[in-house]
Amino acid sequence: VQLVESGGGLVQIGGSLTLSCAASGFAFISFDMTWVRQAPGKGPEWVSSISPSGFYTEYADSVKGRFTISRDNTWKTVYLQMSNLEPEDTALYYCVRGDRDTFTNYLREDRGQGTQVTVSS
Repeated sequence: VQLVESGGGLVQIGGSLTLSCAASGFAFISFDMTWVRQAPGKGPEWVSSISPSGFYTEYADSVKGRFTISRDNTWKTVYLQMSNLEPEDTALYYCVRGDRDTFTNYLREDRGQGTQVTVSS
């Protein structure tokens, strides 16, 4: 399993970023996919999940209405569009297999280098 995240960066409050996660080494189309973030000194925080077809999505209350998850099964990539960013969104973002209830089962095997998002004033 290989998951490679990209698209992070430094952005001002209220700005936008789109993260990408390129997957390989497993049957991408068969898995729910989840974005997770981890701020310094804190544990992993579930952000959003998407079903294998892309039809069903879920969001943490803290990002609902600001973030949009999507996927392209042809290119084996999952995306996270982030808008109206807040300082509290500052974290290392990474993607893993699974949904809201099962992603922790994949953390050890799937976690890649992640992509850093920093929101500054």
